[in-house]
Amino acid sequence: MDRLAPFGNDPFDKPPCRGCSSYLTEPYIKCAECGPSPFLLCLQCFTRGFEYKKHESDHKYEIMTSDFPVLEPGWTAQEEMALLEAVMDCGFGNWQDVAYQMRTKTKEECESHYMKNFINNPLFSSTLLSLRKTKDSRFAEGAIPFKPTDDPPRPTFDSVLSRDMAGYMPARADFMEEFDNYAEWDLKDIDFVDDDSDILRALKLSVVDIYHSRLKERQRRKKVIRDHGLINLRKFQMLERCYPKEVQELYDVMRRFARVVGPIEHDKFIESHALEFELRREIRRLQEYRKAGIKSFCSAKVYERVKRMREDERRKRTMLCDVLQYIQDGRACQQWLSKQAAIDAGITPVVTTITVSATGRRSAPPLNLTGLPGTEKLNEREKELCQVVRLVPGAYLEYKQALLNECRRQGGLRLAQARALIKIDVNKTRKIYDFLIKEGYITKA
Repeated sequence: MDRLAPFGNDPFDKPPCRGCSSYLTEPYIKCAECGPSPFLLCLQCFTRGFEYKKHESDHKYEIMTSDFPVLEPGWTAQEEMALLEAVMDCGFGNWQDVAYQMRTKTKEECESHYMKNFINNPLFSSTLLSLRKTKDSRFAEGAIPFKPTDDPPRPTFDSVLSRDMAGYMPARADFMEEFDNYAEWDLKDIDFVDDDSDILRALKLSVVDIYHSRLKERQRRKKVIRDHGLINLRKFQMLERCYPKEVQELYDVMRRFARVVGPIEHDKFIESHALEFELRREIRRLQEYRKAGIKSFCSAKVYERVKRMREDERRKRTMLCDVLQYIQDGRACQQWLSKQAAIDAGITPVVTTITVSATGRRSAPPLNLTGLPGTEKLNEREKELCQVVRLVPGAYLEYKQALLNECRRQGGLRLAQARALIKIDVNKTRKIYDFLIKEGYITKA
């Protein structure tokens, strides 16, 4: 049997009796087996053995009452709640009205009990003080720290340092421009007079409420900047560079959610993902060792050294293939090979010059189309054109379709019209135009 009172003193706050539908007064009965909604009965229905649906008269029950002392003898739980409600309604210190509302205690008893148990009680006073400090720290309008110094920096307006600090002025502990900087303009012409109508006064009060919401948003943004240390932007960027590239990308994506959690929670979230990235990379490395048949770390060191040598050789072969593909001049290619052979042999190579064109410019190597999107849609002649003109396949197909549509619309196409339609180098446009004429894709006007 539990003596509890989950409802207030007002009988209309309690659910009605399930048996007679009358308002419950203490004490009353609560079924301990029926739920989740409470099944309540008055004493008269309980003594008659009322049963309803799943409820039976032999179920376990609880007697609900607040007629028991809590803080000191002579004051029941019901009277404690009535005292708190009376002080809330009448105000602290108005003990005459408090006693009149309670009706069971005098004003001296109300004052002495309240002061003893709710004001001078060390337990309650320490709890209220901690709550007040928490509230004050939450809404404190302290200066945003930049760095510990006696003379804070004073950047000039529109300087590089001022832009990096988002217009923050450490000497004033404020920003050059606030969030919604012109919010005060809506209030400058408002004047409350006695002859205002109710609607006009309500509108003016609404404008003031909107202004207060903007002030709260300013304070919230300042708190986010202060807590996360976003003023010192360069230091913030240096911390980001400490992470791997993949974690930096995650850091950039998750920065917008930093306002939802605190700075410590946000840093823990990023650090946990950085640790996860390192663990995954280490697991992949160990799986690679296992796949290669390596069972000791000594063998793993030899494997890594041989792997680096193999990668270096592969890069050299790739570089040689690229040079042989791009350089069409046989003499220049032979000079380059001789120079590399002399370097590998430890001999100082003879400096020779590579033949250049008559204009004094080195001819550009052909474009490598391997892996570029749209290459599979080109025939061999179109691939050769894209390599010589150094035009990616996607752009060539777009220019080709534009020229074909214009030729069908006008029944022919001139070079000047093609140059006006394609805004690229005129020499490349002429080569594309001549190629399409030669292949029969378009006709001259």
